[in-house]
Amino acid sequence: MYLSIFDLFSVGLGPSSSHTVGPLRAGADFVQRLAQEATLPSVAGLKVDVYGSLSATGRGHGTFPAILLGLEGYKVEEIGPEQAEARYAAWDAGEPLLLGAQVTENAGVALDYRVADMIQHPLTVLPRHTNGLRIQALDASGAVLADETYFSIGGGFIERQGEGAAQTGGHLEVAEPYPFNTGVELLEQCTRHGLSISEVAMANETSSRTREEVEAGIDHLWDVMEACKESALSRTGTLPGGLNVRRRAPEWHARLLAEDTNRDFEYWQEWVNLVALAVNEENATGGRIVTAPTNGAAGIIPAVGFYATHYAKACRGKEEGVQREQVRRYLLTAAAIGNLYKKQASISGAEVGCQGEVGSASSMAAAGLAEVLGGTPEQVANAAEIAMEHNLGLTCDPIGGLVQIPCIERNAIASAKAVNASRMAMMGDGDHRVSLDEVIITMRETGKDMSEKYKETARGGLATNGALTVNIVEC
Repeated sequence: MYLSIFDLFSVGLGPSSSHTVGPLRAGADFVQRLAQEATLPSVAGLKVDVYGSLSATGRGHGTFPAILLGLEGYKVEEIGPEQAEARYAAWDAGEPLLLGAQVTENAGVALDYRVADMIQHPLTVLPRHTNGLRIQALDASGAVLADETYFSIGGGFIERQGEGAAQTGGHLEVAEPYPFNTGVELLEQCTRHGLSISEVAMANETSSRTREEVEAGIDHLWDVMEACKESALSRTGTLPGGLNVRRRAPEWHARLLAEDTNRDFEYWQEWVNLVALAVNEENATGGRIVTAPTNGAAGIIPAVGFYATHYAKACRGKEEGVQREQVRRYLLTAAAIGNLYKKQASISGAEVGCQGEVGSASSMAAAGLAEVLGGTPEQVANAAEIAMEHNLGLTCDPIGGLVQIPCIERNAIASAKAVNASRMAMMGDGDHRVSLDEVIITMRETGKDMSEKYKETARGGLATNGALTVNIVEC
């Protein structure tokens, strides 16, 4: 099945797509099922068990309050950070959890249930995925009314045990006209029909929606990315979580405005770095973010998109309508490449390490930029391959379980890699010794071989050698 651009890029809350967005969606799915089965009014208690990586680094990722938001019925695409913070404060003040309040016409079922009541199993990994979550609803006698196990499999996607992956809300409802599961098949579709990769992606999207709807949806994604960046540029101080990481984006922005008054090309990397840092600083605060394809890698697509709109000949100095169309091509191409990673490998740091998050995003951005630069489908695929080839083996080892160190700077580095990969691909004809499919499979196999302690468990790498470590205890 083709994954829509609105599956791979979705609006949510920071700081993590797999550890914040996914758990919130799982909680919301659970109460929606309770409401549909008319058992919600009979619920008198809850039991929530959190497993593996979801538990081990859940505190720094805001996993546990996100589950509560989901259990109240909030939709991650609609709730804003201010509303989320208000609910967190209400619970801290002693207010009850309002189970299903957002999916019913009444105030929901008031339960005395807190984050502290959740049962943590950081060293226990369920067979399907390391990000496991089990939710049980109990009646007044303690009997189980509902019992569901969910897996947060990366990028905000969730899977209910016994079913396939549930997409994020933008999935196509009909068969796409140009199906592909591999890079070879994608290039064959382009060659056979004389289309670019973005045109193949648009044709697949418009099999389920009108072109106007697709364009409006893509424009909204870009607007949220821009708003995310602008919000970060207005904030000062330190990031939450205890690492005392100083916000750099406002200071860097002021310096660049003073030094680069004519937007000279020599400053392109400083601007790309700035956008990546800004978006990821906003993500670290739990702000409104576009999962692209994950929150931990959310700064790369906007940063490379900034390069495309400000330095590519197709965009630089052009009117807004022209730039908008190029941004659509950029994001559609990135989404087409994202399909390949999601289908053939993984975009979950807890499953394959940071190569699956930052590496995939860098590859997607490189492909999108090559499309805007006028690359052939072969050059676009080559750009994607080069970017991933030089992100292979990246570990996921955030200090303190927070999406801050090394995540924020890593987004900036990977953004520059994406730009360079595109420019390298544009100097060639698209022919390369290693194919895009080969590097995707290599990434998947590298993830399998990688020690579990380097896959978002807080048990290896910088997570244990940094200034702040996380104690992992089963409880």
